[in-house]
Amino acid sequence: MSKTNEFIHTTPNPDGGWDNQQDGNKINHHRTTAAAEDQGREEAKKEETEHKIHNKDGKISESNSYGNDPFPPRG
Repeated sequence: MSKTNEFIHTTPNPDGGWDNQQDGNKINHHRTTAAAEDQGREEAKKEETEHKIHNKDGKISESNSYGNDPFPPRG
């Protein structure tokens, strides 16, 4: 996969299971949330971007940055 600025999103699939998506395209599918989150995290680290994890209702429940953080910690 080539470098992009689009985030990795872990989202529920309406037909069951969980998908990881980037640029609106599904990059992989998993039966469990945990497996999808693990793979999404790895993809985000590889792409040096953010990983957005969605609840079953579609709302973002967690967001982690693995590079190019627009709001880095101060200190």
